[in-house]
Amino acid sequence: MADKTHIEWADATWNPITGCSVVSPGCTNCYAMRLAGTRLKHLPSRAGLTQDSKAGPVWNGKVRFNKQGLDQPLRWWRPRRIFVCAHGDLFHPAIPDEWIDQAFAVMALAPQHVFIVLTKRGARMRYWFRRERGHTAPAECLAELYLDEHPQIAERWPLDKERAIGVGLRGWPLPNVWLGVSVEDHERADERIPDLLATPAAVRFISAEPLLGPLDLGSYLLSVRGKHDQRVRLPMLDSEEGRAPRQGYLGEAIGLDWVIAGGESGPNARPMHPDWARSLRDQCIAARVPFFFKQWGEWLAGENLGWPLARWQDGQEGKHDSPDHIEWRHFTTPGEYGAFTIRVGKRAAGRLLDGHEWSEFPG
Repeated sequence: MADKTHIEWADATWNPITGCSVVSPGCTNCYAMRLAGTRLKHLPSRAGLTQDSKAGPVWNGKVRFNKQGLDQPLRWWRPRRIFVCAHGDLFHPAIPDEWIDQAFAVMALAPQHVFIVLTKRGARMRYWFRRERGHTAPAECLAELYLDEHPQIAERWPLDKERAIGVGLRGWPLPNVWLGVSVEDHERADERIPDLLATPAAVRFISAEPLLGPLDLGSYLLSVRGKHDQRVRLPMLDSEEGRAPRQGYLGEAIGLDWVIAGGESGPNARPMHPDWARSLRDQCIAARVPFFFKQWGEWLAGENLGWPLARWQDGQEGKHDSPDHIEWRHFTTPGEYGAFTIRVGKRAAGRLLDGHEWSEFPG
């Protein structure tokens, strides 16, 4: 748990559950995985969650419920944007429903905060919200488990069972919980976004970080028939008064409300083509969806440094024969010719996209 974080779109992190497993290319250089197997490996919340490999620590699929820190958001009175499970996945298949119930019980008791939940398991998230026990599960958990098993919460929030259920059911889906999926390329977008759109949420978003390929979100920003055969559409947009109240089929709020994008950081970071980020920005502007450019990562577009492309056209990648041994990548994928990136480090690369800092949030 951390009351402050370097994650640009959050104020704090809360890790009621730690541990995960690798499921797609975006997981390859996971910072949380690397920390769990190195600097944090002796902490009770991280010990035994990774195994060594030639590429470094790798998640072993084990997960841990950190009950001692479950009530942390209730101790924070000042409103915060809280990233939930920054070192794990709340909807990992090894996590029992009861753990998720308790996490949502805390979120229900802390309406002063915004809880940002990000997962790569959109199908499991959708199932949890629609399982047979229905939406009363977090409320029942709050009354029957939470107040009984955590006396410090009962002392701080003296609710009887009936009132606790009322708190847990208030305004479902919880208005202070934002749900999102990680999509590093178009394959993962088509796999995960339909599940997100089929899940009830106050705000739905994607995190395209690390961005490893171009994304076309047009169908998800405007209209889509998901793989679960649910017709959804965005509301009519009014240029004078902003976004109109949502309207959709089956009484669902639908469409993406927020897009986060960013390049990869860390020792083995892969470069991001600058046009991939620009395309997402332009798609969001056209659909009037807030856009947040988190970072370039380790690699910065060479054009930002004012260096001519001709200097780097010898090959696809390499090190310039200068005393600095500058590491660079030249994109030669069809349709992406003419772009190159220079490894300058995350701090030096910054987060300006075409000279502008994009830090938009859902209203």
